[in-house]
Amino acid sequence: MYCVRKIYDDLYFVGANDRRLAMFEGVFSVPKGVSYNSYLLLDKKTVLFDTVDKAVGRVFFENVEHALNGRPLDYVVVHHMEPDHSATLTELLSRYPEAKVVGNAKTVNMIKQFFDIDLTGSAYIVKEGDTLDTGSRKLAFYMAPMVHWPEVMVTYDPVYKIIFSADAFGTFGAINGALFADEADFDRDYLDECRRYYTNIVGKYGQQTLNLLNKISVLDVEMICPLHGFVWRKNLDYIIEKHRKWATYTPEETGVLIAYASVYGNTENLAEIISAKLNEKGIKTKMFDVSVTDASEILSECFRFSHLVFASATYNAGIFIKMEELLRDIASHNLQNRTVGLVQNGSWVPIATKYMKEILSPLKNITILEETITINSSLKETQREDVENFVNAVVNSIKK
Repeated sequence: MYCVRKIYDDLYFVGANDRRLAMFEGVFSVPKGVSYNSYLLLDKKTVLFDTVDKAVGRVFFENVEHALNGRPLDYVVVHHMEPDHSATLTELLSRYPEAKVVGNAKTVNMIKQFFDIDLTGSAYIVKEGDTLDTGSRKLAFYMAPMVHWPEVMVTYDPVYKIIFSADAFGTFGAINGALFADEADFDRDYLDECRRYYTNIVGKYGQQTLNLLNKISVLDVEMICPLHGFVWRKNLDYIIEKHRKWATYTPEETGVLIAYASVYGNTENLAEIISAKLNEKGIKTKMFDVSVTDASEILSECFRFSHLVFASATYNAGIFIKMEELLRDIASHNLQNRTVGLVQNGSWVPIATKYMKEILSPLKNITILEETITINSSLKETQREDVENFVNAVVNSIKK
């Protein structure tokens, strides 16, 4: 038996799930696993869209062999050279030496960087708008540089009206037997992982993502086949609009994310009080302890909410280690269009706010509230007015 899913009579999913991976790219926790997607078109010419990570290579090759059912493999399209999609490329070519590699000039250069392989006579190099005749259709290729590597491209099938979208529209999480997004409760079980995937993997490259979305918008698209996660055949406007919001750094929700770094609980207590007072005023909040929660989750929520509050203990005359890591991660992902409140604690020299502001101020359209709270070791009853002023400043910025 083989876990091959039919998309159309001559188009098959031949990828696989990996539930044993702990850290995707060695950085992002994936407690729900991840899928590595590959698709096989059985036209007059056979076309494989991407390979997979070596971790699932055995299942992948069994699926490809089963789906080909004795036919030769004519082409393998390489949309993205990151090893989670290309690590099995050389083995594929050794099994199917007649197959031609379809990619752009940057793809071919990267193949030579990753592998000791000679593609002379076996590379089909394409550029923007070029096509490949497979018999009943002409596949069209569109470049998508920096979504999220420079060689990335996508393929459009005009017959089935499919975009093979590389890493665009991807999702963390094994797909658990379902192939199509409408076969799962996507909002409940996968939306957060989809946002976390986009914001952490692609989030820095908002303009480049918009460029791709604009290219797609002029095509007649009825299905999206990404390299991670579900195939989209329904509600395409929904997932495209989500990505447009994320790519323009537009908040999905009006509310306040509160991330705090607390050593002995006093900064945490202040964060709890701020959150409680905001909720009393009808403002939705979500809280994270930066020492406990994976930074990728907090970054994802920063893309989700309109307002951010960072509360940090001063540590070694600077920002607490985990808070500094988070803020630099946020800055490196180019977050924009947010209102930020800063809070600090310090037993002898409270100075965290100064350095937090230095990290965040260069980001585009970031408004840092003038109102702050500084506590010395612990919050005192005499600082009730400071807390009220800070909370009111956050509320007023939301009302605006």
